[in-house]
Amino acid sequence: MTLRLPWNERNGRFSGLKAATFAALFLPALWVAWQYQQGMLGARPLDEAIHQTGSWTIRLLFVSLAVTPLRPLWRMPRLLVLRRMLGVAAFAYGLLHLALYAIDQSLDLVRIAVEIVSRIYLTIGFVALLGLAILAATSTDAQIRRLGPQRWGRLHALVYPIGVLALVHHYMQAKIDVAEPLVMTGLFVWLMAWRFLPRAKDSLGALLVLAALCTIATALGEGAYFMWKANAPLDRVLAANWSWAGTIRPAWVVGGILAAVLAIAGARRVSSGVRSGGPRIPARSSTPDR
Repeated sequence: MTLRLPWNERNGRFSGLKAATFAALFLPALWVAWQYQQGMLGARPLDEAIHQTGSWTIRLLFVSLAVTPLRPLWRMPRLLVLRRMLGVAAFAYGLLHLALYAIDQSLDLVRIAVEIVSRIYLTIGFVALLGLAILAATSTDAQIRRLGPQRWGRLHALVYPIGVLALVHHYMQAKIDVAEPLVMTGLFVWLMAWRFLPRAKDSLGALLVLAALCTIATALGEGAYFMWKANAPLDRVLAANWSWAGTIRPAWVVGGILAAVLAIAGARRVSSGVRSGGPRIPARSSTPDR
């Protein structure tokens, strides 16, 4: 059996896109390691490293989910070749997240097991990591052939509840600073809505409305969270989204990211229409989608 390198195509040819992505996936870990070595992670550097690797696990998981809508929206079917790499990288960062936690617990496996069982947010995170392990282990071409496309697709639909579990774990671990979990929730809602609202998939106008609704929902979610957690008045939290006091609100980030995605989609449609004289239909792949 010939070993296929991660930066090569199925036919063995070198892929610049895959090579650049593969190299980029190491950058967050190298950045965290450099910060740790330079003493830039605060009074509890290992704890901060654990948090950062956990955040990157969720980011990469959601980027892998974003490949499916970005392919047709950006007229870039080649993005499909990155999805498996991104999903496996999300699992790798989750494993690193757990390994750093184990080091923080002095590699006391009994204590680690007791903590995971007794602390609900750790239980949720561990279940999500086990789910990612299953998806990573069955992400090969051989497993797709063995399971069959339909069974493989049903199995890999677990990525959606895994994403929910990861978000819940993120909220519970973050406690009061929930800016990033709110951003990730807003983006996750958009990603799920794109999948389950088929009529909206090809309409940039409908997707723009959906982006606006997700942005508003993020602001409302922030207000509801702080009203529940800190008894903060809902109107004051919502009013902060209209204040330019220097703090970037989660709703702004969600709106900005989705606006950029749709702006690129619009530009690509115009560009492809000019080049070809009409809309270009993206190539379909035999690889099961999700």
